Amino acid sequence: MVSGYNGKLLRVNLTDRKISVDNPDEDFCRKYIGGAGFSTYFMMKEIKPGIDPFSPENKMFFMAGPCTGYPFSGSGRHSIGCKSPETFGYAKSESGGFWGAELRHAGFDGIIVEGRADKPVYLWVHDGEAEIKDASHLWGKTTKETQETIRNEIGDQRIRMVMIGPGGENMVRFACVINDLKEAAGRGGTGAIMGSKNLKAIATRGKGGPQAAKPEYFGELRNFLQDNQPLWQSFKDYGTGAPAMMASMIPVGNMPIRNFRDGDFPVAKIDGGTLKSTIGIGMDGCYACVLRCKKVVKVDEPNLQVDPEYGGPEYETLASMGSTCGVEDLRYISKANELCGAYSLDTIACGVTVAFAMELYENGIITRGDTGGIDLRFGDGEAMVQVIDMIARRKGIGNILAEGTKLAAEKIGLNAEQFAMNVKGVEVPMHDPRAKFALGVGYAINPHGADHCMNMHDTAFSAVNPALLRFRPLGFWEPVPTYEITPKKMELFRYTQGLSCLCDHLVVCQFPPYNLNQYEGMLRAATGWDTSLVEMFKVTQRTLTLARMYNLREGHSAADDKLPKRFFQQHVGGPSANTPPYKEEEVKKGIRYYYRIMGWDEDGVPTPETLDILDISWAANPA
Repeated sequence: MVSGYNGKLLRVNLTDRKISVDNPDEDFCRKYIGGAGFSTYFMMKEIKPGIDPFSPENKMFFMAGPCTGYPFSGSGRHSIGCKSPETFGYAKSESGGFWGAELRHAGFDGIIVEGRADKPVYLWVHDGEAEIKDASHLWGKTTKETQETIRNEIGDQRIRMVMIGPGGENMVRFACVINDLKEAAGRGGTGAIMGSKNLKAIATRGKGGPQAAKPEYFGELRNFLQDNQPLWQSFKDYGTGAPAMMASMIPVGNMPIRNFRDGDFPVAKIDGGTLKSTIGIGMDGCYACVLRCKKVVKVDEPNLQVDPEYGGPEYETLASMGSTCGVEDLRYISKANELCGAYSLDTIACGVTVAFAMELYENGIITRGDTGGIDLRFGDGEAMVQVIDMIARRKGIGNILAEGTKLAAEKIGLNAEQFAMNVKGVEVPMHDPRAKFALGVGYAINPHGADHCMNMHDTAFSAVNPALLRFRPLGFWEPVPTYEITPKKMELFRYTQGLSCLCDHLVVCQFPPYNLNQYEGMLRAATGWDTSLVEMFKVTQRTLTLARMYNLREGHSAADDKLPKRFFQQHVGGPSANTPPYKEEEVKKGIRYYYRIMGWDEDGVPTPETLDILDISWAANPA
């Protein structure tokens, strides 16, 4: 097998308890690289059209990449794919931590899970071997209880695992897959699919792993970060996202406030600096990474405790459980973060869903009778925490909210959909497209719904700065305006989306400030291939096009590439109420440009010529 790969994909059928190994060849690896590329190929090839996502016929793909598990910052990630219970189409989600590296050290590049167990089980993968073990005694346990129990049973406290809590078991549609207690493959409902398969966890341990062609290159990457610490120091100080810059997001309207409705909020009460100086007790990190960008918080009060083993809220959670729900108390935001980690719920989707319910309540669409007596108003942190528990356990109003905002709005009726902030069923992340026009186009066209990672943040490219300079090897030299959609801007979008997608193929983190040539160097160092940025970005176009074909096959169309109507309304109050309006025609124009750049027709269908160029003509008729 080529350097950089174990050359083994573990295949586990939970229905008949059969375990086998696939051996992908070098041509396959080069065409799809790994991670999201592998998952997307197998989704298209192996998942039958039209199945219910909760059917045993759905499959899950837990994939590492050729750069996962080597000793450099950002190499601890993994990617998960399946048919989504939220979008009923393509799902792809990534997570950091240690599990991906441990999987590679255990001798595998990925795991394909098929079927459904007749009772709860977990998978134990270690040093090239795998076995299915009973998990009946784990069902109902939190992720922390699950991790402690499995480690004690096997007798190894260094085991790493991906797992679900009660939210995944109860098939909350936005349940996620948790690893290392602090990390989540958050978007698309992957945890719900684990629950539908009666799969509680996959525990891994290994002492091997594939040899790299040029391992000395990873030392160069370590030296680069040591020499350029100012580029990433804010991550180490305040965590991921923009927790130290939240105040600056208010004037431009980028801060989601009370279900994306309002324009003002006392954000200084919940930002990264305040967290650090009050309940923060340190920072944690992922495998081999110097950034250590993971917050750790602790609250120990008579009526409110927050367990530091669940880490602390990153920017997305500070906003989703904070400003989006109108909550100004870091203690309750951190408690919500802990519960989502314990129950395996996506903090973005969960916060937006609670905010949706709060706005319904304040508009009289749901009442105290529906909420079980909870006065579910914006700003009530205790009510927010109560509802999160109800969602995870599908109790009372939580049973409807566990369906996510799209399906819940359909069930509630009474024009509830006007308050449902999602794209294709996936709740909108904590960046407002009224402040970033291309970001909104990205929300609309991403195959797995609203996603801020595989996207473009316009404000980063409105001046000559490190973000723009990063793309000079691809011919981008001039800033692009924030409040405008042009062909040039959408071409830059295509490559910012492509770079994020590339990271999900190599399966490395986007936060270390590597340049494009260094990403190329990583793949060369791992595999020894004489590759190039041209080849690597062609792989991402292949995967994005396959994902599009998958969604089209499952009944999606260009009509699904749209944003909630609220984004074309001005904020209520605050300094951003007078910013340039976001017009639906701007989004439609950006989508048209994107279709053309990708080689898709006016209906968003990849042309036969594009499929042929990308060597995936088979996707037009995968059966």
